[in-house]
Amino acid sequence: MIKATLTIEKFGQQGEKTGWSYLAISKEMAEKLNPGCRVSFRVKGKLDELAITGQALIPMGEGAFILPLKADIRKKLGKQKGARVHLNLEWDPADPELDPDLLACLEDEPAAYQWFNSLTPGHQRYFSKWISDAKTETTRAKRIAQAVDALVKQWDYGQMIRANKKQLFDK
Repeated sequence: MIKATLTIEKFGQQGEKTGWSYLAISKEMAEKLNPGCRVSFRVKGKLDELAITGQALIPMGEGAFILPLKADIRKKLGKQKGARVHLNLEWDPADPELDPDLLACLEDEPAAYQWFNSLTPGHQRYFSKWISDAKTETTRAKRIAQAVDALVKQWDYGQMIRANKKQLFDK
């Protein structure tokens, strides 16, 4: 477990991470959480008094990581770039469950299901979390259909999102 007080930072131009808000997790802190690990892993604990679980630490090289802080977390904390956050974190070995409705729909599309199963667990979770994060049942159903269609085409999550954005702009 680690305890620290860190400052919320924000990337400028940083490829796909442009504009992300995050907490920098040093190599020393990461070693205490999950010794020897150089790939993304999940943590649980508290940011100030906000309980978190299943949050991914993303490697940044040289053993350092970042803990991305999406808008919903920053809103719950009431903090933005430059604010200090007290954290209490430990490694979270539990694998998040995949969305059961997505899995049920994939069973009806064997090619999509086979492609989905060939993806890494992390990439499978991208699809699942995107669906689970939908705020309405209509959006959820639309996302399941889009995911199954993308998986039939053997696309990864990023390809699907880019195609969906392009489709929106082409209208």
